[in-house]
Amino acid sequence: MRTPHALLATAVTAAALAAAAVTPAPAAGADAVPPPGTYYVQSVVTGLNAADASGTVEQHRPRGNEDRQQWTLRPDGAGHLLENTDSPGSCLGRAGDRARTVSCTAAEARWQITPLGADRYALADPGADRRLTVAPKPAGATHPAPLSVGSGAGDLAAWYLTPADAPGGPMPPRGQRTLDQVTFLTAHNAYANGVDGGFAPPFVYLFPNQSRGIQQQLADGVRGFMLDVHQTPDGAILCHNSCTLVRRPVALWVDLQRIVDFLRARPDEFVTVFLEDYVDPGVLRAELDRVQGLSEVLYRPDRTGVRENGWPTTGELAADGHRLLIFTDHSREADRSAGLTRDTFGVMYQREWTVENHWSMGPGVGSSDWSCYSRWYDANTTIPLTRTEPGFRPLFVMNHFRDAAVASTVATDNAKLADRARRFCQPAARKKPTYLAVDRYDLGNPAAAVDALNTYTYP
Repeated sequence: MRTPHALLATAVTAAALAAAAVTPAPAAGADAVPPPGTYYVQSVVTGLNAADASGTVEQHRPRGNEDRQQWTLRPDGAGHLLENTDSPGSCLGRAGDRARTVSCTAAEARWQITPLGADRYALADPGADRRLTVAPKPAGATHPAPLSVGSGAGDLAAWYLTPADAPGGPMPPRGQRTLDQVTFLTAHNAYANGVDGGFAPPFVYLFPNQSRGIQQQLADGVRGFMLDVHQTPDGAILCHNSCTLVRRPVALWVDLQRIVDFLRARPDEFVTVFLEDYVDPGVLRAELDRVQGLSEVLYRPDRTGVRENGWPTTGELAADGHRLLIFTDHSREADRSAGLTRDTFGVMYQREWTVENHWSMGPGVGSSDWSCYSRWYDANTTIPLTRTEPGFRPLFVMNHFRDAAVASTVATDNAKLADRARRFCQPAARKKPTYLAVDRYDLGNPAAAVDALNTYTYP
């Protein structure tokens, strides 16, 4: 799992995060334009934000209150204006068939905003059949950055107006919280700890992603585990990049057994495993068959109507005893060609159930990139962080780590996790992170960010 700005000098405290997140804002009706306030203008198709790029309006990776991406919405006669918060008097507007920033006093700055349902809007040139539009995606490329004004239709001309400080609601009591309302502390490369066994060749071994074994991670409150699994003559083995030259690596079934044993002793807990998966489906199935008691705790959202009815509560999961969710990053299409899909033995395809931001904030030292955009957005794939379906909200995996786990840098980054989650990633995904994935969870107190996010719900 693997471009730049200087880290903010000050991080919000957990208390400040909780207070800000639950501050109510006026609610827009289902068929109403949102109330005046500060918003991101966010493409339904790409999840990227409209940004002022030296007068041209382009779609950029979400970067919070940086990169000139925030717009103040206010009524203006029969229409609305969207004034850039970084340039008072400059509004999102039009120049021919291009989106441009123009003077807020110009007629080209006024938009007719029409609700499309499902919290989506069209931004149209008043009196003309022209709308703010993302250009179609050329073959072999992503959607172009410059935004157009034309006769676009469908989702390419549909936009979210996402509040910069979204309203939050009170968190239900424990047991009544649905799975997508809860945030879990997650260990990136949880197996790469140097305690349970080897995980990498000697030169990589110098930078373990974690410093405590799986059992201690469980005892410390880690509830999400990212594991890289490779195929060797010995089966499915946990290694970083390759198992070549790795001494005493741990088999996948060993760590899964530790997790299952923990769950059987703690019937109120829920754990998720994320497999960066380089093994054949048959090999993975054989490895899972070695885990005693796995079938008793394995959770199968594909068999319980989650996509139609939403996620169950943690109380319902505890009552059913199904409290271990396993994801693979492998593709269903590749498994179909192999003749065996992983969900037939209980391993869910992650892209079908989650969204996830890009996996790196940059190199192990120096400046970092806090932009929050989908890891599954490229020439061949478009799965925006904003993805939702009627009745179903994907779980949001928020990665917050760099290419290498340098302890001093990790401590600084982890201390700022709450700030990035609230100001950057939550509005970028239009949902609260379900999993906060970090290196060295013992540094910088990322558990405080988890606690703060678990004080409120995101609409």
